[in-house]
Amino acid sequence: MLNKFFKLDENNTDLKTELLAGLTTFLAMAYILGVNPTMLAEGGMPATGVFFATALASGVSCIIMGLISKYPVGLAPGMGMNALFTYTIILTMGNTWETALAAVFVSSIIFLLITISGLREAILNALPFDLKLAIGAGIGFFLAFIGLKGAGIIVADPATLVGMGSILSAPALLAVIGILLTLILYIKKVPAAVFLGLVITAILGVIFTLAGFGAGDPIMPAIPAEFISFSFDTSVVGAFATGFTQLFSNIPNLIMILFSLLFVTFFDTTGTLIPLANQCGFVDEEGNADGIDRAFLGDAISGIIGAILGTSTLTAYVESATGIGLGGRTGLTAVFTGIFFLLALIFAPTVLALFTSSVTAAALVIVGILMIVQLKEVDWDNMVVAASVFMTIIMMLLTYSISLGIAWGFVTYAIAAIATGKAKEFSWIMWIMVIIFALYVFFGL
Repeated sequence: MLNKFFKLDENNTDLKTELLAGLTTFLAMAYILGVNPTMLAEGGMPATGVFFATALASGVSCIIMGLISKYPVGLAPGMGMNALFTYTIILTMGNTWETALAAVFVSSIIFLLITISGLREAILNALPFDLKLAIGAGIGFFLAFIGLKGAGIIVADPATLVGMGSILSAPALLAVIGILLTLILYIKKVPAAVFLGLVITAILGVIFTLAGFGAGDPIMPAIPAEFISFSFDTSVVGAFATGFTQLFSNIPNLIMILFSLLFVTFFDTTGTLIPLANQCGFVDEEGNADGIDRAFLGDAISGIIGAILGTSTLTAYVESATGIGLGGRTGLTAVFTGIFFLLALIFAPTVLALFTSSVTAAALVIVGILMIVQLKEVDWDNMVVAASVFMTIIMMLLTYSISLGIAWGFVTYAIAAIATGKAKEFSWIMWIMVIIFALYVFFGL
């Protein structure tokens, strides 16, 4: 039955290969189980509930992706999407986490409609390629900054705004050890290097604490008090109703949140699925990927699932390449990945007790490094491109806002293009985006 449905023989694979590929993909992605609750908790969400939501939404979405698209691709809350959710939508823009979840739900619905209608390709073609690279790289820098700040390696300084903290303090030292250890594992091409580095650093954190170095409080595993980001005595419907009411009470705020979410989702998903499809051999000589529309559909549905269960937007993970590298070629790999995420639900208390900000710093920094590598494809000889890429990245960091970084990049690109006479090449879609982002930059609308 499995052979017939997933066409195992046709794809030169078997049940054992798909199982091992699914397990490998899960291990490569599993760091999100520790990182996502830590990040979203800073926005006021219950960490235990976010862990359950992350594991459950990832598990269900991976299975749906496997069944719908037959692609060996895992999905989980996106790195960058969770930063946008917490540090921009909640902390910078002043929204509640209920409002942010409602925004994720609405943006996911829009994303699904755009995918079904075929507008997705038209919108992507209208956006400058180099700005897409800048946004991804900027988010990489932003994630690394968050990790360094959370571990106390980077601290506030009244003279220079930011400065280096005491590296010999237990939390900072633990984070530095974790970063270097994870980097070595990754360079050595150790399977699931990021997750393994996270686990080893967490164990070292326990040793630090028990030895009296003050790396953190010796928290023991406990029964979860919340489930799927909502307390047992809180109505899920009531929380969503509150979020929607707040979201639609401020239309300019709503527009900017949705634009930001859709932008990052567009780039993240497309930039991940196409290379993975190519690695699987699904892309023909003309560049068309077989079944990519179904993969986009599965990805769009996952965002809705994540919002309902209580986490930031889910997206396809580039770490799926590890499973593909072991021979995973069908949706059965994704199904197995999803099953492992569901099994991870029982480890919530232990994971949350061990994965502190110092421990997760390593994952944030390493993922950040991997995201900035794409800057090598930027056309640095073009001043229009170089200026807009620079402003996107620097303003994303200095304003502590992903959406403001995107806005500054688009405004800079438009002004520089006008100066060089290239603005006449802009499509109407591009002009609408430039106007909206200009209003956001100059008037805060």
